[in-house]
Amino acid sequence: MSEKRVRWTMRALRRLDEIGAHIQKDNPDAAARVVARIVSAVDMLADFPATGRVGRLNGTREVVLADIPYIIPYRVGQDIEILTVMHAHQRWPSVL
Repeated sequence: MSEKRVRWTMRALRRLDEIGAHIQKDNPDAAARVVARIVSAVDMLADFPATGRVGRLNGTREVVLADIPYIIPYRVGQDIEILTVMHAHQRWPSVL
């Protein structure tokens, strides 16, 4: 199996920064752990792009993190495109 390249969209990177900054206000150690967990889940997609479930939005897949309340929607093509990072209770947009 060949490894695919993972590409984060600007939107996804911005969301990751926002999540880290929000958690860091109360608990810097927890913020580092949450961001590291999200990045770790994304890194696994390079080797296992079909790991995530079929996404809610057409043409996407989603990694659901059971230990923290975040979902990572992505698209698989020649590369893996990380579209954003969503809190599990956040309202989903109609388009990513």
